[in-house]
Amino acid sequence: MGTAPDTSTRGSTVNTSALLSLSSATPGTFTSVPTPSFTSTHVRDRTRKSTGKSTRESGRRTPARRAAAPLAATAAALLLCGPLAAAPAHAADQPGGATDAVKPPAHMSTVGGKRLGRPGTQVDPKAGAPALPKELSGKSWLVADAESGDVFASHNAHWRLPPASTLKMLFADTLLPKMPKTKTHKVQLSDLEGMGEGSSLVGVKENYTYSVHDLWLGVFLRSGNDAVHVLSAMNGGVPATVREMQAHAKHLNARDTHVVTPDGYDEEGQVSSAYDLTLFARSGLQKADFREYCSTATAQFPGTFEKGKKKRSSFGIQNTNRLLTGFGVAPYKGIAGVKNGNTTNAGATFTGVAQRGNRVLLVTVMNPQEKEANEVYKETARLFDWGFKAAGSVNPVGTLVRPGAAGASHPSDGGENGHKHAQASVSTDDGGSGGAWTAVGIAGGSLALLGAVAFGVHRRWPLPELARRRSRD
Repeated sequence: MGTAPDTSTRGSTVNTSALLSLSSATPGTFTSVPTPSFTSTHVRDRTRKSTGKSTRESGRRTPARRAAAPLAATAAALLLCGPLAAAPAHAADQPGGATDAVKPPAHMSTVGGKRLGRPGTQVDPKAGAPALPKELSGKSWLVADAESGDVFASHNAHWRLPPASTLKMLFADTLLPKMPKTKTHKVQLSDLEGMGEGSSLVGVKENYTYSVHDLWLGVFLRSGNDAVHVLSAMNGGVPATVREMQAHAKHLNARDTHVVTPDGYDEEGQVSSAYDLTLFARSGLQKADFREYCSTATAQFPGTFEKGKKKRSSFGIQNTNRLLTGFGVAPYKGIAGVKNGNTTNAGATFTGVAQRGNRVLLVTVMNPQEKEANEVYKETARLFDWGFKAAGSVNPVGTLVRPGAAGASHPSDGGENGHKHAQASVSTDDGGSGGAWTAVGIAGGSLALLGAVAFGVHRRWPLPELARRRSRD
């Protein structure tokens, strides 16, 4: 844990055992202590003011932007204290924006291909291709090959919708390279100001010191807006962080995204799309630290100094990604992150990455209209299953474009031309594999992703080993 984040992963190799040790709090070592109150009365009184609208957190309706209640926060934290005691709540960064349009626009962005700008489902099956799942209710979704960038199928891919905490992928991709994980910060009261009412919290307390590593665990596992605001403060403040996130989104050619808050909390005008969220995940997964945090199921988070004890306590936290932890739904085979979210305006949102054999897929689902419990995860799993079966038997309907000017000038015809363009741009800097990417299982191999000048990155994702450990415990 004593190394700086991997800010330049070209041709690098991440040690599997090191990543496993960083995801240290597997259920066998997961412990809990009495959970401290998350924020002081002063912080609660200085959160965002009420707009008179209503909010939802994990199915409970409360007055909008009311000062965060300590009993509610403590109750939520108690769900985390036992490793299997209860399912963790979705990230709940509460509301503020206008209600979504009922139907997608007739014309949307054509970044990545003309077909991606059309409303409705886009898929181009070959003979014998499996049919898409019937039980899909997401307002928007996308299935893509993480390595070639081919979009296998999509539904309203560029519909600009509230993103909820999936926007934290952009936050992490923007800030992770800037701060060594060993850097520490003593939290000031001002660092925690401005969080939306009902925000999901990990338990950061003012006047206590946390490492950057601790804070990122809070962001990825508990979707903690308190951790986001402290990291933003360390980065020069929320306005500066929002500007950097918007600039980075532009660099990634995520043109559907408008950033208002760094944490994804509902605000007027804050939107993204299934296409853009997939770009954020794909870019973030090139960073070793991003892969580590988004694939960690459980960890210990620093607590307080208890009376009469010199050693600081800690308490257990669990990832809110239920396809990873298996709470309420079966854990998905080969899952390796990435990020979920849930707010009133956004509904449930999720972007996931998984591997089977040599195939790595990214799936994003936004706002399922079917209101069954864990529906966003169920629909994501169905799309993963379809994508792994359909690979090779569908023509791409578009592509995930590269960052920078090269991606911005990508031909927007999609389909075959877009596919050839993406394949021609795969990096030959793959650590000596002769110029072609090779996947040899999710615990090892090379992941070639496309950048401004095209680049490749080796990765080690420890999820199968973590899953085996969970099944033995």
